[in-house]
Amino acid sequence: MPLPRTIVFDLDGTLVDTAPDLIAALNYVLGREGMPPVPLQSARNMIGAGARKLIERGLEVEGRMMSVADVDRLLKDFIDFYAAHIADASRPFEGLEASLDDLAAQGCRFAVCTNKLEWLSKRLLDELGLSGRFSAICGADTFGVSKPDPIILQQTVARAGGDMAAVIMVGDAGPDVGVARRAGVPVIGVEFGYTDVPIAELKPDRLIGHMKDLPAAVESLIKA
Repeated sequence: MPLPRTIVFDLDGTLVDTAPDLIAALNYVLGREGMPPVPLQSARNMIGAGARKLIERGLEVEGRMMSVADVDRLLKDFIDFYAAHIADASRPFEGLEASLDDLAAQGCRFAVCTNKLEWLSKRLLDELGLSGRFSAICGADTFGVSKPDPIILQQTVARAGGDMAAVIMVGDAGPDVGVARRAGVPVIGVEFGYTDVPIAELKPDRLIGHMKDLPAAVESLIKA
């Protein structure tokens, strides 16, 4: 049986370690409001539900409540700052490119399905020289829905020219496992990402601790 043709990846915490630049942007907007910075290590698990949620979680840590209009203002400033510094310190996880080469040689195509905005996702992957590897790069604003709504995954696969009968999702957190389950596709969880619930507790079909293990996990799902 041939390998599945489409492997769909989450972005933040799965393909790329984006935490340093996301938390730098968060601390920029918090600092402008007179709040102390959130430490990178403790803030990593606040990432993954989009920029607005990250800001709301940052405010929560500081015990601050803000109006919707104020959060909107912070969000605009956050995105402006983040877009200008999107790849200052963000890097692909070790072993990613070799694994993509390996899987591509076996006939797989790749897509990105993220709750990040599409234009920011493309800018990040452009900066890192990775965009050309993906048949589709889709974000929370691409189809007007976010993970775990299965529509975002189904439409991403369609845009990539894939077939839902031959898809594997790869991600680091609840929305990734959730979207895979709702769409009826297997999911590989990565242990090095950003999640407030340990990925093992979410029971993905396979679990990897390093990107070099991805091809073997894909192969074992096919054989199963």
